[in-house]
Amino acid sequence: MKYDYLIIGAGIIGAALAAEIIRRKPGVRILIAEKEAAAAWHQTGRNSGVVHSGVYYTPGSLKTRFCREGMAMTKAFCATHGIAYEERGKLLVATNDTEESNLARLQERAVQNAVHAEWVDQAQLRRLEPAITGQAGLLIPATAITDYTGITKALLAQTESAGGTVRFNAPVRAARKAGEAYDVSVGAETVSVGRIIACSGLASDRVARMLGITPGIRILPFRGEYFVLPSHLNTVVRHLIYPVPDPTLPFLGVHLTPMVDGTITVGPNAVLALAREKYAHFSFDMRDAASALCFPGLWKMLAKHPGPTWRELKGSLFKSYYLQAVRKYCPSIQLADLATYRSANRAQAVRPDGTLVDDFLIEHSGGITAILNAPSPAATGAMPIAAKIADDIL
Repeated sequence: MKYDYLIIGAGIIGAALAAEIIRRKPGVRILIAEKEAAAAWHQTGRNSGVVHSGVYYTPGSLKTRFCREGMAMTKAFCATHGIAYEERGKLLVATNDTEESNLARLQERAVQNAVHAEWVDQAQLRRLEPAITGQAGLLIPATAITDYTGITKALLAQTESAGGTVRFNAPVRAARKAGEAYDVSVGAETVSVGRIIACSGLASDRVARMLGITPGIRILPFRGEYFVLPSHLNTVVRHLIYPVPDPTLPFLGVHLTPMVDGTITVGPNAVLALAREKYAHFSFDMRDAASALCFPGLWKMLAKHPGPTWRELKGSLFKSYYLQAVRKYCPSIQLADLATYRSANRAQAVRPDGTLVDDFLIEHSGGITAILNAPSPAATGAMPIAAKIADDIL
């Protein structure tokens, strides 16, 4: 078989990219190859469903730009395709003076990033959310929740209806240059493709190397563990409730998130995982563990952040410690209210010197494009990410 484009991975970015290319070039031959049995199997289908506004991120970064653009595009797509989208608004809650000072800096960043944010004093906070305790808050009204798996499936269906091909249980194992094209092993057959785009998430560094790109980073998986509240607490909050994040880390802290199915989840934490694509509490994969533990960048990163590393580990090992992070701003929640929900592994790109890659990282080499780092808010920004890559390669 011959194709113009091969997209590796049927998460939300791969699906958005396929739909974008086939929209711009009707009749193009495009193949999406996914090694799993269904779409959105890993990061896309395991996140908390938040449509981010971009308040946290560095002004001028791709994250900031793609949040703004992606929020509008996601909202319009959901309206067109009948996919759940609810603008609940986000409340960042400061519980002490240090957090309030950091919250004020976040308000300044919101202005820089053109994100509408409203300062909330203690009395206003109590009126907005009676179950939440804090001395100040920052309200981001546009923050929403949605169904990213549903969006991914709709994008793939759109691609198929325009003549594209989606294959599941079809891992890409090898690729070699063959004249102006590439011969690629996809599942049990070899196909000829003009261009390859790898949207491989937790395997992005490995797939890049297989395709001949030296990534310069290592993917370290961080497991985020979630709990879900009992149904009688489904109305304990209306907004998404977030702590004030540690400005030195890319993780946003344990938060309360109303989901589109009516439940409220609690989480996630962020603890190093020893298996990239397994989700049980003590999952282990020899190859993944060796990849992480033998990487000097891991130990340099941990040395830079010993306090947060230890706190996240304690939260993973002891449910009562995890509860403390929640009760800091929602004291009515009890230990018995935390029922295990699911976990999700976040692909975090780390450089050999221990630096966490903070922004999206995309590499092009000849006829190959590899997305090397696309952590949260990649689901929010999937459509503008796809538009940028399409601009670059078409």
